[in-house]
Amino acid sequence: MDSATARERALDAAEKLFYGRGVQSVGMDDVRGASGVSLKRLYQLFPAKERLVVAYLERRDVRWRAELARHVERHPEPQRRILAVFDWLERWFGAEDFRGCAWINSHGELGAVSEPVAEQVRAHKRAFRDWLGTLVADAGLPDALAGQLFLLAEGAMVTAGITGSVEPAGEARAAARLLLRAPAASDAGTARAG
Repeated sequence: MDSATARERALDAAEKLFYGRGVQSVGMDDVRGASGVSLKRLYQLFPAKERLVVAYLERRDVRWRAELARHVERHPEPQRRILAVFDWLERWFGAEDFRGCAWINSHGELGAVSEPVAEQVRAHKRAFRDWLGTLVADAGLPDALAGQLFLLAEGAMVTAGITGSVEPAGEARAAARLLLRAPAASDAGTARAG
């Protein structure tokens, strides 16, 4: 097995195990068993478990954001694209293997003790927040709305992960719809708070 294939197998196994059971409950031997990659080869590819966690989060980030963007881009109207974010979240929350946000979960487990993991989580969240900012700008709405939408989406992710329900996505979408109807009020509220 070449290095690229071994790496992909290891990352496939790590993602399934880390996301399904939690990072700390999974050892490198578990990844070896699930991937079929020898422990020696696994440590050649990822000299420390922390590096495997970071690689898992990086790869998942690329796929997660691409899937979300593809869903949103199917809607031609700019404000509908913003609401489509919450439609996609609802679909994700309803997936059989949904266990909450992988980055929030990983940060909860390792953020205080692993700067590389914490930085990967921050990078993912920054990229998501910036992308929402692009959607808001494309719709000609106030910049402050991006942060508010980001908090709605993040709150929905946390709540759905804890409750196992898709309802937080609908509730966040309803709140987003209200924000879209009152952009001047949301901008003024941000100015007062600052």
